[in-house]
Formats: sequence, C-alpha cells, structure tokens
Amino acid sequence: MLDFGGLNWWAIIVATAAAFALGALWYGPMFGKAWVAALGKTEDEIQPSPEPFIVSAVAALVTCVVVAALMEGLQMTGLITGIVFGLITGVGFIATSMASDNAFCGWGWKLWGIQAGYRVTYSALMGGIIGIWS
Repeated sequence: MLDFGGLNWWAIIVATAAAFALGALWYGPMFGKAWVAALGKTEDEIQPSPEPFIVSAVAALVTCVVVAALMEGLQMTGLITGIVFGLITGVGFIATSMASDNAFCGWGWKLWGIQAGYRVTYSALMGGIIGIWS
C-alpha cells in the first residue's frame, strides 16, 4: 500500500512549481508561436483567463504526487533514476493517451508534439527533482 503521508511534500511543491515554470517557457518563448499556429488561431484570439492556469496547476500537482508515490513505492532515488522514471511515465501514460485523443479528435500532430512534449519533459523534471530529494 502506498503511504502518501510518507512523501516528501517539499519536493512535490518544488517539482510542481518547476513544471509550471517550464510551462511558462514552453508556451512562451520556446514554442508559443508554433503552439498558437498549431491551434489554428492568432495571438489576438487567445483570451487570457485564470481557468486554464488553475486547471494546469492542479493537473501538474496531481501528476507530481503520482510520480512521487510511484517512486516511493518502487524505492527509486537519485537524479538520473528520477529523470528516466519521469520519461517512462510521461511517454508511456501521458503522450500515448494524448496521441489516442489526437487521432480521434484530429487536432494535428504538431499540436500533439508541442503539448505531449511539454508533459513528457515536465514528468522528467518532476522525477529528477523528487529523485534528488528522496
């Protein structure tokens, strides 16, 4: 049985904040223009709203808690182990699920690449941070 009380909550908070900060870079200077184009919109059509940020922060926190719980349960520690575990879970669960959604919804593979790439990268980042603090 997983013991959520035994998780390093400081590591989870830091890893969640790091993932959220990565999103600001990813959807800003790194891939922002390509992401907007892949959405089929212009920057003027993107209306700022707090809702996507709140949902993204909660989703990142939940992902981070699950990564931490799995790493704890599997007794995984260390930077490299955490990064590899994050990559495996990011590709194996997140990117593949998003690929299935993309295939049915027809959002375009460029959009999938940008969005799945962010989530795989943040899973690796989370795993690395949690691994260091384990």
